Amino acid sequence: MTHELTPLDIRILEAIQNDASLSTAELAEKVGLSQSPCWRRLQKLKEEGYIVRQVAILNRERFGQEFVVFAFVKVAALTSEQRKEFNRKVENLPAILECYSVLGDYDIIIKVIASSLREYQDFIFDTVMRLPGVQDVRSTAALSVLKNTTAIPVRGAVSL
Repeated sequence: MTHELTPLDIRILEAIQNDASLSTAELAEKVGLSQSPCWRRLQKLKEEGYIVRQVAILNRERFGQEFVVFAFVKVAALTSEQRKEFNRKVENLPAILECYSVLGDYDIIIKVIASSLREYQDFIFDTVMRLPGVQDVRSTAALSVLKNTTAIPVRGAVSL
């Protein structure tokens, strides 16, 4: 059973979204709590599923992955087994950073990184078009990043 988030829990979640490398002592100081209670709250937030995992976010450009492309994929009706195969193959393709099943004209949206448009083209023709049921792919390349965050708002409703 999950508990309702307290203002202290919210400060902890905001702090680790900004910097998950903080030690428990640093985190406790940042949120105004002593180390042991801070550690217990952090563990409880993990146990209750508020924190899924803690990761390092790498600079893709340092690895030569300068292009971000969103591919809109049309997929034929798949059997349960074909859908599992599709999902397993997508999960194992490192160039695909995100994949969503969506409503609308297309069935799937994938976020792909590549070192060049040529590499992306090869990836689409040699890999994506060979995934189970794929009928069509339309692509939109990102020109620049206006906002890129992994932090979600934890203080309730977002004001626009």
